[in-house]
Amino acid sequence: MKRLAFLIVHLMAWVAMGLHPASSWAQVPQPPEIAARQYLLIDLSSQQVLAERDADTSADPASLTKLMTAYLVFNALRDKKLALEQTVPVSMRAWAERKGGGSLMFIDTTMSPKVEELLKGMIVQSGNDAAVALAEAVAGSLDNFVAMMNRQAQAWGLKNTQFKNVTGLTEAGHFSTPRDLAFIAAKIIVEHPTFYPTYSIRQYTYNRIKQDNRNMLLGRDPSVDGMKTGYTEAAGYCLVASAQREFPNGQRRLLSVVMGAASKEARAAESQKLLNWGWQAWDAVRLFDAGKPVATVPVWKGAKSEARLGAGPGALFVAVPKGQGTQMRTVIERTDPLVAPLAAGQRVGTIKVLTAAGAPVSSVPLVVLEPVELAGIFGRAWDALRLWIK
Repeated sequence: MKRLAFLIVHLMAWVAMGLHPASSWAQVPQPPEIAARQYLLIDLSSQQVLAERDADTSADPASLTKLMTAYLVFNALRDKKLALEQTVPVSMRAWAERKGGGSLMFIDTTMSPKVEELLKGMIVQSGNDAAVALAEAVAGSLDNFVAMMNRQAQAWGLKNTQFKNVTGLTEAGHFSTPRDLAFIAAKIIVEHPTFYPTYSIRQYTYNRIKQDNRNMLLGRDPSVDGMKTGYTEAAGYCLVASAQREFPNGQRRLLSVVMGAASKEARAAESQKLLNWGWQAWDAVRLFDAGKPVATVPVWKGAKSEARLGAGPGALFVAVPKGQGTQMRTVIERTDPLVAPLAAGQRVGTIKVLTAAGAPVSSVPLVVLEPVELAGIFGRAWDALRLWIK
């Protein structure tokens, strides 16, 4: 849970600042030519953007919309407002999606599918009817659920995203960006690891109708384990792809977003090209091990005289151009003086990673690794006097 909280804080900082560290390096790897209107490649392990084009330009997100739909359903399951085995009535509104021209799970009003089945229908088969049924189960109506989607986007600070429906069918005022969609995808990966494996399912059969997952990379690249495809005439072919590989210094996860490709094959090929370049052109350097202090500093009015500070419960990684791992340094900026009580995970500063020339590469919270309780009355009084003299 501590690692989860740290990653969530880091994600919030990432979307707020829109970091693009590639420009910090003297010799920046140039991404391959990508045949798509927009794209983004992020190293999630270090929260760094490796490559992008028009990543903040709003566009039709097509079925990538269902990332937010799924996130809110996962929240409802986590909060016990839904259960996987719970059956859901299929409304006329959900059945009416058959007339919309999009992807379907092929449910009708005579059926009572389970929430787990609807999730697979929405994620694997990209069923618009499944998305509507789930939205109604969570919020009682589509309007209520769409309002939830927009409130969540606003709470995250996603200023270039607005939802008008739960499916991604083209509608005036319905838009998002590669950066915002990557943020939503990352939230699913970080906050809902129990449900994330659904995105790796390659086929799903419901009511004797078998459909393949439209994410072709699941069958081509064993490191790809999700996430979502999309297509409308306005959006073109889109794909959010997530891949994880094991390296000697730990796991590394890349997330790519490709929007506006010309075909199903093109969105897969261009996403693969981006991911391959991310693995090959960039190294993941492990700066600090999990739980390792980067500084031990004095504490005032505490039961302990010192506090161990670090980058959080997880190891600190930074992505650097291939072979440039030795050309960087870290700078610690912290609150001074530190006064007890201090809670584990409490932010007390920032760890900045810089190039040798001083250009910023990454920035992560500096947190307290172990709690420091308040000292007794005499200890507090003595330190208060010392602080006053200081």
